[in-house]
Amino acid sequence: MVGLNRILQRAGWLLIAALLAGCTTSPTGRQQFMLVSPDAAISMAQTAYMDTLRQFARRGKLMNDPRLAERMARITGRLATVAVQEYPHTARWEWSVALVDDATVLNAWAMAGGRMAVFRGLIEKLSLSDDEIAHIMGHEIAHAIANHHAERMSMVLARNLAVSVVKQNTEEDSQAAPIANAVATVALTLPNSRSGEEEADKLGMRMATRAGYDPQAAVTLWQKMAQHNGPRPPEFLSTHPDPASRIAALSTLVDEVQHLRPAVPPEPYRVRIYAEH
Repeated sequence: MVGLNRILQRAGWLLIAALLAGCTTSPTGRQQFMLVSPDAAISMAQTAYMDTLRQFARRGKLMNDPRLAERMARITGRLATVAVQEYPHTARWEWSVALVDDATVLNAWAMAGGRMAVFRGLIEKLSLSDDEIAHIMGHEIAHAIANHHAERMSMVLARNLAVSVVKQNTEEDSQAAPIANAVATVALTLPNSRSGEEEADKLGMRMATRAGYDPQAAVTLWQKMAQHNGPRPPEFLSTHPDPASRIAALSTLVDEVQHLRPAVPPEPYRVRIYAEH
């Protein structure tokens, strides 16, 4: 065990050094760990997004639904308008949404740089209103604005660095790698990911409300999610807050942000829609 302790100590000092070197602040004032720059994350996301679109196209998974295309362009366009007003650097983003034809998947996501996707199952199985769609897309856009993708890449990089140190010394103790792996996962990745989800909830709700959507829809969105989902894992080990906790937290924010809702919603920013033609 002496060898194992020495290995883990060495890996721990490496992580501490990386943390000290890579600290920055998110839009909400939260300290972030960043070894990967936001620009690097956007560049990598561009390649990954186009590869993903090609895969969807090859499998015939891009929708041909002009009505949904117009709906998503309008909703995400209003969100993008708010984003550009509040975070001017996002005007350089390639705002886009892929419409994915999969009725079994309840999902939506946004990569760094404003590249998004929404799945048919999310819209249809939950019967989402425009306001509810705005809140889930606002949440995903908030991840991009708060540089959560670069943050997660940085965490993976730091974890891999620590594990590589352990692997170089595993001749002494074969238990070192799995133990270091578990420590890195629980102590580094999960707490920050959960904080990122809560941060995206707050930012996303403010953006959707500024875009003219009802903040109460953030609550009804997660009520629908909770009703659809089966049993959840313990909140501590989940990268998404438990639905009940999330609903309670969002409910407390409704009155706080209600005054941000404009009498006239903003004009939609141009968002490219990827669909089957």
